Amino acid sequence: MSATRQQTADLTIQEMARRSGFAESTLRYYEKIGLLGPVARDESSGHRRYGPATADRVEALSCLRSAGMTVTGMRRYLDLLARGDSAAAEQRDLFAGQAEVLAADIEQLQLRLTYLRRKADLWDARVRGDAAAEKRAAEDVLHVMNSFRF
Repeated sequence: MSATRQQTADLTIQEMARRSGFAESTLRYYEKIGLLGPVARDESSGHRRYGPATADRVEALSCLRSAGMTVTGMRRYLDLLARGDSAAAEQRDLFAGQAEVLAADIEQLQLRLTYLRRKADLWDARVRGDAAAEKRAAEDVLHVMNSFRF
């Protein structure tokens, strides 16, 4: 159980949304498509109540989503988790594959950052009236642009 979650009370959808970072609509959607399993309801109001096991699952899904995993990937993770240790190699492959996807995303973000910095250099050179620096910066911008994947 998460150290940040109250151990005595189930969480409302608002509390679960705050803790997980998911929008309430995302929590409803994940419930609808079966990622969360059945979510308990308050007997008097019918409102969702996220018990400890469901809250743990939501938190795990939040971590996976923040690492860029798709709904399909999250579903695969849960299916493999249900199979236990017999699916350990498949779990390893799932996470290794997602790590490669994330590494490629980071590489592209680094290129975008470099592009923006080179563009700032270009405009800075123009502000200073340094034609040679502006020309170098323009060449650097073109070099970075040729590295982008479109």
